[in-house]
Amino acid sequence: MSDNDELLAWLTLLRAPGLGGAGLRALLQRAGTARAICRDPRSLRASAGLDQTALEWMADPDTARLDADLAWLAQPGHRLLRCDEADFPPQLETIPQPPAALFVAGDPAALLGPQVAIVGARSATAQGLANARDFARTLSHAGLTVTSGMADGIDGAAHAAALEAGGQTVAVVGTGPDLVYPRKHRDLAARIVERGAIVSEFPPGTEARPDHFPRRNRLIAGLALGTLVVEAGLQSGSLITARLAVEAGREVFALPGSIHNPLAKGCHRLLRDGARLVETAAEVIEALVPAAQAQGAGLRARLETAGTPEAPQSSSDDHGQDPDYVSLLAALGDVPASLDELAERTRLAPAALSSMLLLLELEGAVGPAVNGRWQRVFTGKA
Repeated sequence: MSDNDELLAWLTLLRAPGLGGAGLRALLQRAGTARAICRDPRSLRASAGLDQTALEWMADPDTARLDADLAWLAQPGHRLLRCDEADFPPQLETIPQPPAALFVAGDPAALLGPQVAIVGARSATAQGLANARDFARTLSHAGLTVTSGMADGIDGAAHAAALEAGGQTVAVVGTGPDLVYPRKHRDLAARIVERGAIVSEFPPGTEARPDHFPRRNRLIAGLALGTLVVEAGLQSGSLITARLAVEAGREVFALPGSIHNPLAKGCHRLLRDGARLVETAAEVIEALVPAAQAQGAGLRARLETAGTPEAPQSSSDDHGQDPDYVSLLAALGDVPASLDELAERTRLAPAALSSMLLLLELEGAVGPAVNGRWQRVFTGKA
């Protein structure tokens, strides 16, 4: 079986009407590969509740759509990230209705590092936008990836500030990965692809629909260690993201506001319901350190279990004797370096490097520099 055959089978299944992520995952457990499912879907019909429409699509799919998907994936920096691959974000496995695959434009490794979601109102106040920018900048300087939905208002401000701070940012969208919504964010989207990733579970060409955005919100909440709501009205979609974060076992933070500001009412409701009140980004960082440590250790274990040859092999908090960590620190030297530069110098996978840099940062051995680079922190210790 060629990789192209398996990829085409995945695309066929992802577009099958009514199948969805849960159905596709159930079929994979039975058949093992996407190609095996497409070869004989009727024998697997009962295990995933396949209806006649889905079976007819698998038997005679729209080849023009599939060809368009393949053409999009053939472009540099585009990827279908599948749940059966070692670098699929493990934090998504624990959310309700995990996706079977993600279309990614940019760096898939951006999904593996510690992330914090910043969400809020589209029609945000000037103070709300300023707060989003301030928090995003500080969180980026601390090495956290800022994740949001690329919507107008708070989302866009958070993405832009993270990029200006030299950090990474991830945009989870409610359209296909090739469409920009709103269109005014076309330049922002291009910058996000260069310094992070745009992510969607919808195939290329999928237009925005109201029911797509709650599905998008569960991915934002699931990817992040915690969700910060900056401003939100009582009917805001940000409250949906916060609820989904709670359901996924993540932290929820909210900024308090004036009792006279309608866009503070959603945050105040979250605070009454148990969200953590924060006034500084330092409070968010302090709360997320234990989760970031656990995520880094879990990622390393996942890569090792998957047999990834580039995965770091250290099993203790003291990495001084581990050859991969020695190589990484030597590659950093005295001059800040980007993740791509470190991958080239060490021959380690970006996913493994992201985990290693996270652990070293938490130990105080490295820290973020400008323009998304990393630098050693010399404390006088050997």
